[in-house]
Amino acid sequence: MHENTIAEDRDRPLAVRRTTGVRRVARAILPAVVAIGLLSQCTDAARIGDGKATSSLPPVSEKAPSSNGVSIASIVDEIKPSVVAVFSQGIARDRFFQSVPTRGAGTGLIATADGHILTNSHVIEGAQEVEVLLTDGRRLPARVVGSDAEADLAVIKVEAANLPVAPLGDSDKLKVGDTVIAVGHALALPGGPTVTRGIVSALDRSIRESNGALLRNLIQTDAAINPGNSGGALLDAAGNVVGVNTAIAGEAQNIGFAIAITPARSILEQLITSGKVVRPLLGVEMAPVTPALATEQNLDVESGAMIVQVVPGSPAEQAGMRVDDVIVRINGTEVDDPNDASNAVAMHKPGDEVEITLARGEERVNVKATLVEKAPGQ
Repeated sequence: MHENTIAEDRDRPLAVRRTTGVRRVARAILPAVVAIGLLSQCTDAARIGDGKATSSLPPVSEKAPSSNGVSIASIVDEIKPSVVAVFSQGIARDRFFQSVPTRGAGTGLIATADGHILTNSHVIEGAQEVEVLLTDGRRLPARVVGSDAEADLAVIKVEAANLPVAPLGDSDKLKVGDTVIAVGHALALPGGPTVTRGIVSALDRSIRESNGALLRNLIQTDAAINPGNSGGALLDAAGNVVGVNTAIAGEAQNIGFAIAITPARSILEQLITSGKVVRPLLGVEMAPVTPALATEQNLDVESGAMIVQVVPGSPAEQAGMRVDDVIVRINGTEVDDPNDASNAVAMHKPGDEVEITLARGEERVNVKATLVEKAPGQ
């Protein structure tokens, strides 16, 4: 089950070796000929468009632990009703091109009281039927409202009312070393979700698969994440959802990844309101500028985003941007690396004009580019 990779506005982090590699953490219930345990999505969980979509999403949760702290048991008791099991059924082809049924399982988070549920796109990828198991024992059919393979996020909907909503917090407040709690239906075990605890091991991680797919803006944690945890909650010490568990490093120990919820919120809003995500396109591939690269290439800067490819016919080409230019500023905001550049572009919507400052040799060149809508698969 592979989504299209995107060739625009990307940094180039080290690829993760594929002995077992980085794996999605949806759970295969029956033997499936399609390797649903493999991770191949590209995530740009930056703030998409103007971030002003309106929906019934509740305000950002700002719960804070008391001076005496909050017990994990009380946090779990509060979040469990908002964590659901997600089951999918589909049809795949075996090596003889025969149709065989497949089943998978993951986790979801209740995002609105009227039944919108956040999960990973790979949890429901290729599904012909989706079912949700609530904590109160109800099993409800669900329909897919929208799915965004690039961000590995999806919204499904059940017909129900007054559901307990997960408190979506602010992942921008996280610091390395903070305590986090993972809650999800690991291994699709009966009896409710599994709870594990760890810390934030790193922030803003970017991981590229050997097939070119990219995940970025990830929270790395050592809280145990297992197959079936996909779409589950990563909570802070106050019980706010700060991430959506999505992947594990298969050949490592205790290295899991969650999509940060603050940048994901805009994607969730768009999926609820329109069923799709609209992204702006500039039309460049980038590499991070390091002191070593600056010395090797005789650059006049020691940080920034070096352009390694300009897409023909793109806004970048029309604006006169060139390979080996280094993006150092976008609309007055400093750019230290490709993530900065991508996030600055993603703050806008198609049709917006952005001013970009380039380091070209010893010169500083200002250009203006009018962003266009990124087409699926670009």
